[in-house]
Amino acid sequence: MINSSEILQTIHMFDQQHLDIRTITMGISLLDCADPDPKAACRKVYDKICRRAQNLVATGQTIEKEFGIPIVNKRVSVTPISLVASASDTADYAPFAAALDKAAKTIGINFIGGFSALVQKGFTQSDRKLIASIPEALATTDLVCSSVNVGSTKAGINMDAVAEMGRVIKMTADRTAAAGGFGCAKLVVFANAVEDNPFMAGAFHGAGEPECVINVGISGPGVVHHALQQVKGEPFDVVAETIKKTAFRITRMGQLVAREASARLEVPFGIVDLSLAPTPAVGDSVARILEEMGLEVCGTHGTTAALALLNDAVKKGGVMASNHVGGLSGAFIPVSEDEGMIAAAQQGALGLDKLEAMTCVCSVGLDMIAVPGDTSAETLSAIIADEAAIGMVNSKTTAVRLIPAPGKKVGDTVEFGGLLGSAPVIPVHPFSSAPFIQRGGRIPAPMQSLKN
Repeated sequence: MINSSEILQTIHMFDQQHLDIRTITMGISLLDCADPDPKAACRKVYDKICRRAQNLVATGQTIEKEFGIPIVNKRVSVTPISLVASASDTADYAPFAAALDKAAKTIGINFIGGFSALVQKGFTQSDRKLIASIPEALATTDLVCSSVNVGSTKAGINMDAVAEMGRVIKMTADRTAAAGGFGCAKLVVFANAVEDNPFMAGAFHGAGEPECVINVGISGPGVVHHALQQVKGEPFDVVAETIKKTAFRITRMGQLVAREASARLEVPFGIVDLSLAPTPAVGDSVARILEEMGLEVCGTHGTTAALALLNDAVKKGGVMASNHVGGLSGAFIPVSEDEGMIAAAQQGALGLDKLEAMTCVCSVGLDMIAVPGDTSAETLSAIIADEAAIGMVNSKTTAVRLIPAPGKKVGDTVEFGGLLGSAPVIPVHPFSSAPFIQRGGRIPAPMQSLKN
């Protein structure tokens, strides 16, 4: 039974500790929208999204009011457009992005994901067309997010795709230079991408997913931080147990919202993603959780171990609270979206090398990191390759969301606003990786890929 003390605790988590449902994301299959006529295909894409998700925002708002649970974003993810557009007789896929953007604005959602391609083992002609269209698509739309999967544990790393994505990131930054390279904030390069991720910018509706599904992403770094303040000086066994119990409570709330949204929209319930997704707000930071464990500043020695404990305890607590935990589920470390990470980067305690080490044990990877605008495409590709290798060898999802900020140098700040926050520009190594990237081909899959 739920007692009055637990109810008051939950109210306090909402009111004082920044607990929220970060997103309700409806996944929609667009495979039946394929058409040789690209205009007809785009029209089908627009019509189906509007038909399926027409009540998504209103339903989310109703649940917010009835239960008093903040739901920050309502989003849609769709089948990777490289699959949908492959039947169309066109070399330019930007009109598909325009159709997605128009649909997103019509139904009133925050973002739509799925301008995507899966090329871990090689390219189709449709994949090549989509990747070539990314800079134009992200420069001419407001709500469209794009992702490309370049590696996996089973397939290895497609280094031709890695090289191409470095160039695409540079072109996207140039096309959106007036907004500080904002287009790159909507572009993710993955290894081992998952099919049911509700978080942007990497969400897409995988081919193994049902026709339509509701996935929920929760958040709560502030709640975990507050819980750890009650166990100062206690051994790590107590710290881990405290995080597990807190993650359990947070996930139960996400389960409630997911089931309510599923029932009201008459769409199957998919998963709850229990990732700790920070915001720029003070008190809602993953970095501050790590510091609460005893680190003077996030990024100092011990940070990777603290993050490993946090990520593992969150997963263990969440799995006990829901039969359908999925997505990424753990802790995110997006620099621009976490006020503690921003402060650590500004102090020089957190650089690319340390962030890369932390990605070995967290949910995703190098996320929302601003680098100097004159960073070469080959250097960007090399950073992607390193991160993809971590994902491939460790059988985990890793990703890169880099912003080579046009006209900015180390020490400058790029402002994105809202949940995307602001990013201090951090240095990259000055030494060239160009000959390495120019080799192309494929880095073979590791031995564990042969496990049945």
